[in-house]
Amino acid sequence: MTLNKARCLILACGNTLRGDDGVGPWLASWAEERFAGEDGVRVISRQQWTMELADEIAAANAVLFVDCSVAAEPGSVRVAHVEPAAGTEGLDTHQQGAPELLALARDLYGSLPRAAVLLTVGAGSVELGEEFSAAVLDAIPLACAKVEETVTRLLAVGGTSR
Repeated sequence: MTLNKARCLILACGNTLRGDDGVGPWLASWAEERFAGEDGVRVISRQQWTMELADEIAAANAVLFVDCSVAAEPGSVRVAHVEPAAGTEGLDTHQQGAPELLALARDLYGSLPRAAVLLTVGAGSVELGEEFSAAVLDAIPLACAKVEETVTRLLAVGGTSR
């Protein structure tokens, strides 16, 4: 298990070469700057979430997953509590969702964060390109505010480092 225990782990996902899919890594970069002086905040950004992240999740007191959603209205920003998936049989070894990663943390390490939240930004386009759609550009200030608000709340819930 990782030695870098986080009071709040921010775990972002997305491909910066697929338009709005890059909003997760963009928000991760913003959060790294915003929380640079905050003890216990750890930010990890990946193109996709994989099972190797389960140890980071198991060691964290709280986790904020950040991703885009092609199923949501473009530019919408949603924050929702996440529960572990019911079981981990037949997991894809290349890409996991937040519920599956929580289940892996529970099943492999016997530990779950005290709180887990998923923040999604509705994608307008995930076509090849490095530019965000107008809807996502308009949503960035709200998404940043929601990241800040959620991390502040999770730090309060997470308490001290385990």
